[in-house]
Amino acid sequence: MGILYDDVVLLNHSEREGDPSVITVNCPDKTGLGSDLCRIILFFGLTVVRVERSNILLEFVNGMLKDSLLQRRTEPTGFICDVNTDGIWCYIVFWVVGRPDTRWNLLKKRLMGACPSCSSASGISYYRAELSPRPPDVFLLTFCCNDRRGLLHDVTAVLSELELTIKKVKVSTTPDGKVMDLFFITDTRELLHTKKRQEDTHYQLKSVLGDAMISCDIEMVGSEIAGCSQGPSFLPQEVAEDMFSFEILHEQLSTSLACNKAIITVDNLMSPGHTLIKIACQDHKGLLYDIMRTLKDYNIQISYGRFAAKAKTECELELFIMQADGKKIVDHSKLNGLCSRLQMELCRPLRVSLMNRGPDAELLVANPVELSGKGRPIVFYDITLALKMLNIGIFSAEVGRYQIGDREWEIYRVLLDEGNGSGPSRNKIVEAVWKMLMGWE
Repeated sequence: MGILYDDVVLLNHSEREGDPSVITVNCPDKTGLGSDLCRIILFFGLTVVRVERSNILLEFVNGMLKDSLLQRRTEPTGFICDVNTDGIWCYIVFWVVGRPDTRWNLLKKRLMGACPSCSSASGISYYRAELSPRPPDVFLLTFCCNDRRGLLHDVTAVLSELELTIKKVKVSTTPDGKVMDLFFITDTRELLHTKKRQEDTHYQLKSVLGDAMISCDIEMVGSEIAGCSQGPSFLPQEVAEDMFSFEILHEQLSTSLACNKAIITVDNLMSPGHTLIKIACQDHKGLLYDIMRTLKDYNIQISYGRFAAKAKTECELELFIMQADGKKIVDHSKLNGLCSRLQMELCRPLRVSLMNRGPDAELLVANPVELSGKGRPIVFYDITLALKMLNIGIFSAEVGRYQIGDREWEIYRVLLDEGNGSGPSRNKIVEAVWKMLMGWE
């Protein structure tokens, strides 16, 4: 038995402009599936929004719903899906608003790719347990062009549109006003080794950069070359202290560089087989992804959950979770550790700082990397867009991964060209970048 391939992901487009579209995912379950789906939704620039007052925005079910828990619950406000499962299959519904240029067919293809892979039986495609994917090929995109304000964002936008993922980047400006960019990228479509795909990439970059582009080359490189290109795997001590010291983090929690403190409560009495986590927090771009990736890293499975908006910027979540062994979490140290990590990820999903680097200013942005090796999508896009809107030039930029404590972080280091100093203050720069990353622009 299985489900037809075309029914794994269903898109129901809104009839009126501005109304949310509905994405339904119905497939075999796996730990971390919610994180993978939310990451794709974030990559495509979609926003989960409130449909009506108190209505549910996201509901996902993957476990036995005929639990005594559900028999004891009072009828909640909002929409509820009446679904029964056998603990193997997962049913997820997203209400989302997309941009006018959202590529819905491509989105559906990427969401289906995140679900367990398919096989053919009697001429009909069904889903089966997925195999471990091989690491993607890494390519080096090298191009040289005449510099201008907003150039790096325009290039980043083209790569994002082409589904070319930036793994590492090194950008430098020469004294004669030229820019040399090195992008280590992977291709979601796995076609960059072909001549046609490379020509399409060259054409798209040329159409944006025009006569300013001097040269552009693409070549496949080994992962060891991409790794060696980064340099040392540790940050200078002053950088690490500025971004990760407990004192500075504690200070920033009371400033505009953090979301409001989340209220997290744990209930181990309501369900005999699940731990209930209730979260009330401030909304931000990628909120669901930040929660799901945290649970994925802790190897925790969600059996039932729902996400609702109570006000324009406030959200409430209820998650019924269990460990990989199918049992609720009763160890207080594990629960405290999970709640502390969720609190930090909801208040500070990214770190933004501005440091003096000689007479210049260096912008630093850090986001945690999943244990699976995946980083947060479109971070570099948002950084360069915020700087472009502020009309601030970029003298050089680097993206690399570093081990900070027991976690790996993706660090973006951007040396700013502040011109004659008549632009926005440094505090305004940091605030603008933070708001863009949080979706509060």
